[in-house]
Parts: sequence; structure tokens; C-alpha cells
Amino acid sequence: MTLKFPSAYTILIVLIVLIAILTWIVPAGSYEYHADGEPIAGTYSEVARNAQGFGDIVLAPLQGLYDAIDVAVFILMVGGFLGVIMETGAITAGIGAIVQKLKGKEKLLIPILMVVFALGGTTFGMAEETIAFYPLILPIVIAAGYDALTGVSIIMLGAGAGVLASTINPFATGIASGFAGISLGDGLVLRLIMLVILLPITIWYVMRYGQKVRSNPKESLVADMRESNLAHFVGEEKIEELNGRQKIALVIFALAFLVMIYAVIPFNDLGLPLPSLGWWFPELSALFLVSGIIIGLVYGLKEDKLIESFLFGAKDLLGVAFIIGISRGISVIMTNGMITDTILYWGEKTLAGNGPVVFLSLMYLIFIPLSILIPSTSGLATLSMSVLAPLADFAGIGRDLVITAFQSASGLVNLLTPTSAVVMGGLAIGRVGYNVWLKFVWRLILILLVLSLVLLLLGIIL
Repeated sequence: MTLKFPSAYTILIVLIVLIAILTWIVPAGSYEYHADGEPIAGTYSEVARNAQGFGDIVLAPLQGLYDAIDVAVFILMVGGFLGVIMETGAITAGIGAIVQKLKGKEKLLIPILMVVFALGGTTFGMAEETIAFYPLILPIVIAAGYDALTGVSIIMLGAGAGVLASTINPFATGIASGFAGISLGDGLVLRLIMLVILLPITIWYVMRYGQKVRSNPKESLVADMRESNLAHFVGEEKIEELNGRQKIALVIFALAFLVMIYAVIPFNDLGLPLPSLGWWFPELSALFLVSGIIIGLVYGLKEDKLIESFLFGAKDLLGVAFIIGISRGISVIMTNGMITDTILYWGEKTLAGNGPVVFLSLMYLIFIPLSILIPSTSGLATLSMSVLAPLADFAGIGRDLVITAFQSASGLVNLLTPTSAVVMGGLAIGRVGYNVWLKFVWRLILILLVLSLVLLLLGIIL
């Protein structure tokens, strides 16, 4: 009998129960807070216990959803927006157009496609959406003399590097920033630096392997499947032609994210002579709602089809919204049970008391096992940020560094964890064994781990 790893929902419900039990054990306590919500070091004191019972456990996920309704609505609006753009076929056709133009220039295939997928990863958390591109990319890559592992790497590592260095990814950086109580624009410069450094290294790693395979097919880690893969994949590609309306849809798609970037950057705080819009979840939700409608109208979708595609996209992310509510329920139990500040106090005495370098290093390492336990990026962000981000105040660093530690550790784990449907699904389509993937990717994982940690620590002085 094969043991099945429980879903994120089950894990989070179990955690709610465990945290409720802790409210009967952990001393209740409270800090004094500044007006901006930052706890004041040295002001912690114990208070009367408020242990949480069965009724509190049942209500916690619902209260969590109420508390996080702005985030949940934002996620649904982004989902609807993505549903409309996918209905137009613009993204698929755009990738297909790039592939078509690169015929005869196969050496450019790897870097250009990986940059495209990375842009998707860093902006809208492109992950599950990549599954649709394997049937398109794999035949082209294999026909060009590479192997299936190279094709899988182009997509999975390209998008994965973007997610690891998420700049404005709403499902990682956006949610984490919201629950940490800071702007999405905080820490953007460091995340851009990480993207600019880590992506080229990832591309080099894939190109190096791909060129070795192209020069000598026997060097392939899936050499035993070469003939089988040629028969299975080559000739199957169906490249759609990018039409005029799809081009306009792609422009609007890109503009939506550019507006989002501009709207969340605190130019006033940075001393730049540009007006700060100060948008947050309500305004950003409206941005994606309106952008989705405009894309549908420009493409010529009928009213019923536009609504259907928007709702279908939102439905795809309804599970994420529920995970946010359930995750937030843990914070509800901790807050109502008066143990949140106690845990912060313990963190102040242990993690934050070791100085910013040790604190940030330990924070990064803590997020690695947490990411394995809770593979949902949104769920982990909701669960952890309200507790761990304030610890940065005691360590004397910005909360944005905790967010960057979270997203880079989570992004790293999600490049190889077997609990990820994106990893296992992509490998299954590419006919690449999980053991082969680990053998190929482990060196890159170590490189990215060390470099992302170094860059994170450099962020202390930025």
C-alpha cells in the first residue's frame, strides 16, 4: 500500500488543532506596539490565558477568510484575468511564434525561452500554467538535437528561477507583503538583482548540458529513451499563428503588470521625483478585473464567453483563496489565544538576538522545511508572515528581507519537491524519471541555494 502525502488543506487543519492545543500550554502574553504596528522590544508581559476550544477551531478558518478577504478577492481577480488571456490563446501563440522564429537558430532556443518563462514566473507566478507548454516545446527541442530532459529544464527551471526571484508575483510576494504589513514595492530592488544574477546561471547550467547532449547524444541522462522519445514527440508540435488581436491582448497583458509595478513602488519613500499611487489589494484587484474585461473585448469574446472564461480562471484559484482563509485561521487561533506575542518574544530572545546575519540565515533555512511541509506558496505566506515578519523588527532589518527569504527558499524547494504537481506533472509529460531529475538538478540547487543566501545577506546593507 502506497502512503499518500496529505493535501495542504489537511495539513493546515491539523496545524489549527495543534495550535489550539498550544493555547492551553504556552503562556499568554502581549507587547506594546508603535502606531505603525511594530512591536516595541522589551515591553512583553504575560497576560491572562484565553485557551481556544472546539468552537474556536471550527470558526477560525472562516474568520481567517473574513480577515483576508482583500487578499482572497485579489487572487480571484488575477485568476479571472489569467483565464481570459488563456482563452484568447495569446500566450500559447506567442510562445509558438518565438519557437517558429528560432528554427535554424537552435542555440538561441534555450536562453530566449527560459527568459520568457522566467518573466512569467517572476510576474504572475507562472507554475501550473507551464504544463500546457510541454507538448509544444518538447518536440521542437528534441528535433533540434537536444533531449527531453533539456526540454523539461527549459520550462521548469526557466519559470522556477523566475518564481524563486519573484519580483511582483501576487501569489508569493504579494500575499506575503500583505500579511507582513508592507508594500509589494519594498525589497523590489533586491529581488530584481536576484533575478538578474540567478537566471543567467540557470540558463548557463541548462545550455551547458544541452550542448553536451547535442554534441554527443550518449551524454544524455535519458540516452536509453532517445529513439523512443524521437518517435513519441517529434512531428507532434502544432504551432498556432499569432494574430493581430492576440498581439494586442499580449500588450494589454504586459501593461497590466507594468501598471501594477508602478502602482506599488513607494517613490516618495525612495526620494524619487515620481508620484506614488499607493495602490494595494482593492485597487490591484480592480486593475486585473478591468484588464481582463478589456482583453476579452479586444479579442472579440462574446459576453457569455468572456464571463465564462473569467469565472473559469477564478475557479482555478478558488482553492488558493480557501487555503489563504485556512492558513489565516492559524493566526486567528494564535491571536485570540494570546500566544502570538509570546512566540514573538521567544523569537526576540533567540533568532533576533543573534544579529541580522545569523537571523536572516536561520530564517532562510527555516523556510526550507516549511516549504516541503506546505508546498502551497500562498498558504505558507499566509501562515508564516504574520508571525515571522515582525521578528525582523527586533533584528533591526526590514520585513521585506523575511519575505525575500521566504520566496527564495520556497521557490528553491519547488524546483524538486515530489509534493509539487508542477514538478511531477512536467516530468511525466517529458518522460523523465524523478531520480533522473534529481541527478541532473542537484548541483544547480546547491548553487542557487548558496547564491540566493549570499544575495539575501547582501540585502542587509542595500
